[in-house]
Amino acid sequence: QVQLVESGGGLVQAGGSLRLSCAASGIIFSINRMGWYRQAPGKQRELVASIRSGGTTIYADSVKGRFTISRDNAKNTVYLQMNSLKPEDTAVYYCNVVPNTWNTPWGQGTQVTVSS
Repeated sequence: QVQLVESGGGLVQAGGSLRLSCAASGIIFSINRMGWYRQAPGKQRELVASIRSGGTTIYADSVKGRFTISRDNAKNTVYLQMNSLKPEDTAVYYCNVVPNTWNTPWGQGTQVTVSS
């Protein structure tokens, strides 16, 4: 049974930082490209960062230079370090495989709120 558990969100002022974590079980984590997605109110879910099993990373233009994705295959965990946060980063953040071809179930997500 696949389970993705996100944590680390919270309320932070603009310019602040947060570190998100996602613990995965039920998938062969080490071979999967993993990503962080986010969904803001009234908007579609979007992929903001991804990391291949070997460590290659890709970022959306909106977060490039501010966010850093990393992974620990031994712990089946993927992280998202978010710096210089902006109010437009406010969203629920989720992790999942990339692409989600086989509809891997989504976790509950973690809320990130950035105040101006």
